[in-house]
Amino acid sequence: MNNYSAKLGISVICVVVILLATPKWIGAWQQSHPTPVIKPIPSPNAPKSENVPQGLEGSLASKEEKKQLLDQQNEQEIRLEVQRLYAMATELKDEVDNTNSKAVLNVSVLKRTQEIEKLAKQIRDRAKK
Repeated sequence: MNNYSAKLGISVICVVVILLATPKWIGAWQQSHPTPVIKPIPSPNAPKSENVPQGLEGSLASKEEKKQLLDQQNEQEIRLEVQRLYAMATELKDEVDNTNSKAVLNVSVLKRTQEIEKLAKQIRDRAKK
């Protein structure tokens, strides 16, 4: 039994010494192995000047050019939609002219009028922009 208690005592002393010495060993290791300084990589979307808020460093001319380009595209789309509206209205007129005026209008005529109305509203909304 005496041999067992001596081994247990030595083991406890070793564990205590290790626990007490570990912080000093870690500190010495950290001093001998400094952590490398990692510099952040700048974002490609970051402004080139730190004094300019993000998104405001572009020139005014480029913004005006972009607006003019969007206006031109919008105008072309409006022109195409107006041509389509004209064609739809012409087809509707031809269909109404060919139907009997005493008969009730076809469901197809009502559907075409709804499509024409929808397209006209789209053109109006686009023109307001």
